[in-house]
Amino acid sequence: MRVTFPHMGNLWIALKALFEKLGHEVIPPPPITRKTVEFGVRYSPEFACLPLKVNVGNFIEGLDKGAETVVMLGGSGPCRFGYYAQVEREILKDLGYQFKIIVIEPPMGDWASFLHNLQPLGNGCSWKEIWEALTLAWGKIIALDKIHRVLLKVQLYNHRDAWRCYEQAVKAINVTDEKKRLRETTVDFLRALSSFSKSRNRRCQSLRIAVVGEVFTMWEPYVNLNLEKVLGGMGVEVIRSVYLSDWICDNVLISPRHLLRRIKFKKAARPYLNCFVGGHGWESVGDSIIYARNNLADGVVHILPFTCTPEIVAQSILPAVSRDYRLPILTLSLDEHSAQAGFQTRIEAFVDLIREKKRRAVKSSMTC
Repeated sequence: MRVTFPHMGNLWIALKALFEKLGHEVIPPPPITRKTVEFGVRYSPEFACLPLKVNVGNFIEGLDKGAETVVMLGGSGPCRFGYYAQVEREILKDLGYQFKIIVIEPPMGDWASFLHNLQPLGNGCSWKEIWEALTLAWGKIIALDKIHRVLLKVQLYNHRDAWRCYEQAVKAINVTDEKKRLRETTVDFLRALSSFSKSRNRRCQSLRIAVVGEVFTMWEPYVNLNLEKVLGGMGVEVIRSVYLSDWICDNVLISPRHLLRRIKFKKAARPYLNCFVGGHGWESVGDSIIYARNNLADGVVHILPFTCTPEIVAQSILPAVSRDYRLPILTLSLDEHSAQAGFQTRIEAFVDLIREKKRRAVKSSMTC
């Protein structure tokens, strides 16, 4: 079976490893480009979310390269993400593509149906082979998340070299097909990245900015116009609120640690938002409050696709959070018309505002 899937941050690396181990011919979509977005915009509904448009572009590029099966995630709740697969299927069929789509819905406690729906992807492999494939893919997700966390801490000390090291790490992890070698590669690159913080070749102001919002726009650099890299180039330590491993633990594995995290952000958000609004809208509010209360961040960037309903709810609440906790919050709404120049200007102004706020706070404390 020739398989393709969405390109979302580093998710494609784990999916590629999983399906190759299961004996499928994998045709990963090329990295997202302007051409990808143009395909999606041309054939998708005008007011569809940007992630849906990018997915359509991904699938067109994958199918044009010979894929015959599309694997797509599903969802439930108020967010339109749960309808993506159905809408994308109809769009692609109207364009004349002949393919099969397999939708991986969250198990929601029904593991029997979940495993039954995944049976075609098993490709006749034994349970041991499936387990080996799953653990390798999961190992790559954990490795990439660990390395990315370190990157966001050290990039302000040596921005260019840190990103070059990270890109080498991503390439190395992508081609690694053994768990032992994966662990060794992860340790090597973690050590290499950590060394940048020990050789501080320029003085850095200790600014920390957290990024909250919709996960696709948070994880995909092309879509968010390299937000994390831009902030790092300004001498900012970036805190990403949700990683891919967190999302999987929240929606599939339901680990105790992530259940505790959910309790914390729900409790924090309660005075402002006390119900599930779909997507990560609830988390965006709760996490912002937690960052403010615990002095974990000097500011928050809230990022979302234009017309994303859950994040629009969060966006309407965050000004009150900003006022009550004196926490600077910048909301960035992205669509296919977003441009680097205007984006960069807003980010620079926001960082300058936070720096001035901190400078005045330090000056005030010294005069007291």
